[in-house]
Amino acid sequence: MLLAIDVGNTETVLGVFQGPELEWHWRMATRGRTTPDELALTYAGFLEQQGLSFSRQITGVVLASVVPEQTQALREMVRRYFHFDPVVLEPGVRTGMPILYDNPREVGADRIANAVAAFDQFGGPAVVVDFGTATKFEVISAAGEYLGGVIAPGIRISAAALFGAAALLPNVEILTPRSIIGKSTVESIRAGLVLGTAAMVDGLIERIAKEQGPAVVIATGGLAALVSSHCASVQHCEPWLTLRGLRLIYERNAGGDG
Repeated sequence: MLLAIDVGNTETVLGVFQGPELEWHWRMATRGRTTPDELALTYAGFLEQQGLSFSRQITGVVLASVVPEQTQALREMVRRYFHFDPVVLEPGVRTGMPILYDNPREVGADRIANAVAAFDQFGGPAVVVDFGTATKFEVISAAGEYLGGVIAPGIRISAAALFGAAALLPNVEILTPRSIIGKSTVESIRAGLVLGTAAMVDGLIERIAKEQGPAVVIATGGLAALVSSHCASVQHCEPWLTLRGLRLIYERNAGGDG
């Protein structure tokens, strides 16, 4: 079995694959400064829910991280408790996808994993919209090349900036509003955050299509299900796309089926 780990700025997503099938998955908050032993205790708790452990079943680990402190701690945790090295998605790792960025080292590991999974599942041209800490767009050509993308503030970042700068506005739970025209401050904020983000996505997808031509559009990330249902441009919602991309990259570097 393969343990896939996607460390984002806000959340860390874990998944266990048996062959190509994602059998179990979990989300946890990302903590910046965590020791390998603390991480081991947390991860062991998730695995034990399904009768798994460090010494049984798990034969491979693949990791993507945008938090450098977590990357190093996880490397050490895997070596110490699993007794092998993880495959870490970083420069030099085989992805099977040409990265046509001016500086390929600038592209976040999660963005590459999303692009690899999208092309494998849907072909190209394709666009992935990842609703995470940032709202990110990954553009993939018909030939399976990573062309680049767009990065915009995510819903939670936008909400935090709004609540922090406007003293009279309440901090609200991010939910679908009843209408685009809010009848209360809470509903007005929700309309701006959720439907405003959906409108931004549709507008950017339209601009990408004008430049690159039509493409299949896939949504992923923690808020994908909430927002993508309001996007006219999104055709597929795949919340675990990043984990599936990590599995593919693991196979291209370590072999086997986990």
